[in-house]
Formats: sequence, structure tokens, C-alpha cells
Amino acid sequence: MAKAESKTETARRPRAKRAPSSASSARPRQARKISSAKSGSAKTETPYHHGALREALLKAAERILERDGLAGLTLRAVAREAGVSHAAPTHHFGDLTGLISELAAIGFRNFNKAMASACDAATTPLSRALARPKAYVAYAQAHPGMYGIMFRTERLDYSRPSLHEAAEASFAGLTNAIAAMRQEPIIGETLTLDQAAAIARAWSMVHGFTMLLLDGRLTDILHRLPPGTTPEQLLEAILKSTVPRPPGC
Repeated sequence: MAKAESKTETARRPRAKRAPSSASSARPRQARKISSAKSGSAKTETPYHHGALREALLKAAERILERDGLAGLTLRAVAREAGVSHAAPTHHFGDLTGLISELAAIGFRNFNKAMASACDAATTPLSRALARPKAYVAYAQAHPGMYGIMFRTERLDYSRPSLHEAAEASFAGLTNAIAAMRQEPIIGETLTLDQAAAIARAWSMVHGFTMLLLDGRLTDILHRLPPGTTPEQLLEAILKSTVPRPPGC
């Protein structure tokens, strides 16, 4: 009986767990590392710091616009260009109209800076009067895609504050330039008919010249001029013949 009890007690004793060998314990950790590496390599989206993705999307949109035109500018194309998920542009801009509107706001701001810088660099009253329209045309030549969407009203949402403010600043700059040439104060919200006519005349002339130039419609006229005559020289001749010269010029 004693021997039987001894065997029973022995059978009931819990078996001691064997310590895993170093090789077997290393395998799960190694497998986890390989799995993590694989999951990391599968991620193709470009990482951006918080707050920088919106700017990256706008830069990608501008590249597409200048390279492929407005027809090539889609939300998916922008996401692909920026290397992010297709949902990212929608999250930041809502729809394509929102994206184009924000892009146009950037265009207007850069446009306004270019004209202001040109005016600041002018040294005489006449050169100052010519500086703004020259810079207007030069910006359009350098950024035809951006310039094109800035005046595509049917594709823009002017209720967006950024676009509204940038466009208003551009109009204010034009109004101030006309006021300086006419040597009279002009309040943009309450124009006289004569003041409005002066502003519309100047804008129509420069914008019309710009569109003809971008569309290649001035090529024939330029070919008929003395060799080496540039579009800028033609524009200057037009401006000098229509813009009243400030006193002393």
C-alpha cells in the first residue's frame, strides 16, 4: 500500500516546465521583426509633418496645372502627385472646386506681389505707371496655367475667404494705380462712372493683350515688326499711346 501511495503521489506531482532553448525563444521575436519590416515596407504614402500636407497638396496641384493644364487637374491626380491617399485632397478641400479656388488664391497673392515689387523698383513716374501692367503680363507668361484659373469664374468659389481676399487685393491694386495716374482718390466701393470706365479700360487692355499673347494670336503682328521686337516692347508702345503721362515725364 505504501508503494502504491507513493506512485500515486508521484503521478499527481506537476511536471516542471522546461526552459525554452535560446534558439526556440529567438524564433518568435525574429518572426515578429520580419513581419514588422514587411508591413513597414508596404507603406508607400509619403509621410508629412502635421499641417504640411495641405501645402504639399497645393504644390502638387500647381505642378500638374502647369504641366498638364486644367484638364489634367483632378483630386486623384493631385493625391498621386503628392504620394498620399486619394482621400487626402477631399479631406482638405472638399471637392475639386475647393482645391482650384485655393490654388487661385495663391496665384492672386503671387500675382499681387509681383506687381507691387515692380512698382517699388520703378524710379520715375512714367516707369511706375508702366511697371504694373508689364508685371501683369510677365506673370501670366511665366505661369500660364495658374493665370488661366485665376479668371475662370465658373470653376471658382469666391465665398472662400482666401480667394475673396486675394482677388479683392488685386482689384485694390488696380484701383490705386488708376487713382495715381488720374491724381485723385478713388474709393473702390463707391466708384463714379468715369472712374469705373478708367479702371475697366485699363484692365481690359492689359488682360486682352495677355490673352492674345498666351493664345499665340499676336505672332503675326510681331512678325511684321522690325526683327527683335519683343512682346514687352509692343505692350509698352500700347501703354504709352493710351496711358496719360504723369506730369514731368
